[in-house]
Amino acid sequence: MTSLTLYSPAGVLAKAAPLKLAARRLTALGFEVQIDAAALARHQRFAGDDDTRLAALHRVATQAPGIALAARGGYGLTRLLDRIDWKLIARSIERGTHWVGQSDLTALQLGLLAQAGLGAGAITWAGPLACEDFGRSIDAGGVDEVTRDCFLEAMSGALEAVGFRTEAGFDGLEVRGTLWGGNLCMVNSLLGTKHLPRIKGGVLFLEDVNEHPYRIERNLLQLHQAGVLDAQKAIALGEFSAWRKSPLDRGYTLKTVVQHLRSVTRTPILTGLPFGHVPTKVTMPVGARVTLLVQQRDVLIGWDHRHADGGQRDHRHDHVHEHAAPG
Repeated sequence: MTSLTLYSPAGVLAKAAPLKLAARRLTALGFEVQIDAAALARHQRFAGDDDTRLAALHRVATQAPGIALAARGGYGLTRLLDRIDWKLIARSIERGTHWVGQSDLTALQLGLLAQAGLGAGAITWAGPLACEDFGRSIDAGGVDEVTRDCFLEAMSGALEAVGFRTEAGFDGLEVRGTLWGGNLCMVNSLLGTKHLPRIKGGVLFLEDVNEHPYRIERNLLQLHQAGVLDAQKAIALGEFSAWRKSPLDRGYTLKTVVQHLRSVTRTPILTGLPFGHVPTKVTMPVGARVTLLVQQRDVLIGWDHRHADGGQRDHRHDHVHEHAAPG
């Protein structure tokens, strides 16, 4: 039975019920679940003060469970970046821990990847959050089956690729590089700091929530003007959800944002990646060497478990989790 620890490194949990529900559901899925002692701590908008959350992060790393699943994102990890014991986090990964999450967890994932010399110990997993994905009430939609199954396959070692549909025009594209990225605002917040990995020739994936298309464009242009976009081999855009139209838009949409970005960067920009602040999301290894292939409109992002799991396992299964985005 795989051990799984739920912990809160960032935003406060408004209620305990979603975390407890997530723990029950994950236990029913076969995990040995433990809730960190400080998971329900509160300090202003944070899950405990900075020292409490840093201690929780280091405590989980020292225990090195099979899976370290963040309760939620929010905000808070940026405060901890200069104090995190990155070698301790890396050693936990080498011991078998899968650090899983998204949103504010992007800061932890990229901060770890930015550390030189950590090797396979720098690989984490972009995926679900405990409360948002496993603690969602039945009335709010419950647990998304695609998210659940993809997470389970990734954690068991069976998953070796994710697939989705994109727009026409990229048939025959084939690139290889380091998979990295996450929440767009969090990526941008690391620009100019030692916590942004200097990745060239990578596959960059991005998503965000509650950001109007003009703010998304501004952030993407900042990455472009900083030289990040042109340095990649491909960019995969996930979901940009929960924004409101403005009467000033007059036809300005996410689609026009993408069109403009494609006009200024030489890097292929693919849409349709099922990832973000939405119920249905895939789980992917951040920092792993991947191959991105496009056949007609079908995109496949695949990885070798010798890279994704630090060479600890010998997997003989070849599982692909596919999700077709709307045309």
